[in-house]
Amino acid sequence: MQHKLVYEFGWREYFHHVWAHRGEGIFTSLHEGVLPDAAYGPELPRDIRQGATGVPVIDMAVRTLYATGYLHNHARMWLASYVVHLRKVHWRAGADWLYGHLLDGDLASNHLSWQWVAATGSHKPYLFNAQNVARYAPTAWHSPGTVVGTSYDALDSLARNAKPAAAGRAAVAVAVEEPALLHQPPEGLFTAPEAQAVRGRSAVLLHPGSLAFDAAPGALRVAVVATEFHQRWPWSAARWAFVGARLQQACDLLWCGTPAELLDALRAADALHGVRSPHLNDAFNELPLRPVPRLLRWPPQACASFSQFWSRTTRGLNQARDLL
Repeated sequence: MQHKLVYEFGWREYFHHVWAHRGEGIFTSLHEGVLPDAAYGPELPRDIRQGATGVPVIDMAVRTLYATGYLHNHARMWLASYVVHLRKVHWRAGADWLYGHLLDGDLASNHLSWQWVAATGSHKPYLFNAQNVARYAPTAWHSPGTVVGTSYDALDSLARNAKPAAAGRAAVAVAVEEPALLHQPPEGLFTAPEAQAVRGRSAVLLHPGSLAFDAAPGALRVAVVATEFHQRWPWSAARWAFVGARLQQACDLLWCGTPAELLDALRAADALHGVRSPHLNDAFNELPLRPVPRLLRWPPQACASFSQFWSRTTRGLNQARDLL
């Protein structure tokens, strides 16, 4: 089964499968990378945050991220590789920063992808050079004559050296300001939980990490945002607007509150359908959720690799439409 969208969805499902088995473990290095964790700095330098490193591919990636809330997968990997292997910043610092600004940010996919680049979740570091950028990116991103304008052997040596690569001369005259990250949605997007709205009704529990809209035809679609989650994982205003607008189009109710407030209201539903997810507080495990079928059926045991997960979940499937 080679359908590209299904294959990419498979990667997301694999990362969530890992998250379900490892829990908080995905936020620490799965194993030692090229260098010990202590060799990497805990904070993302200002010149990276401001898109003023002097390496066009990195500065354009940061500016594109802030302007659009999106980055092509190549750009995400180039950015992560530069941050970790050349500037010696711990992958977690970069992953936390990127997650808050991506419109499609997903904790499992984002943080485990950074681990894959950093070689704490893979067997070798992901490296790129200026020639690779020139092959896939627009001219404004090309970076000959910079720290990435060298061979892969040289880059591998730099990655294995604890000394950070020097920041270059800024390629732009004015640095860009990083958008603020907000711990709660702007006013007007969500309302407070209200038990009366779902009392005696069948409802589908939705949240930005699980959008099973058609789980129970005819049921109320209730999207929830737990304030406790966003105290830890804030979002940019652009991401709040993006998520809120799409939830408003697809859902009947949009609630924001503490886990206790949300749980009290949801318990009034006659039947509740949904997917358990680490995106929600552990307290939500108390809800009698009726399971929603997954597009890919997860194996009960943890899989050691994506290829193992893919082969097990797609066994017997020959075409993308077979999933439906």
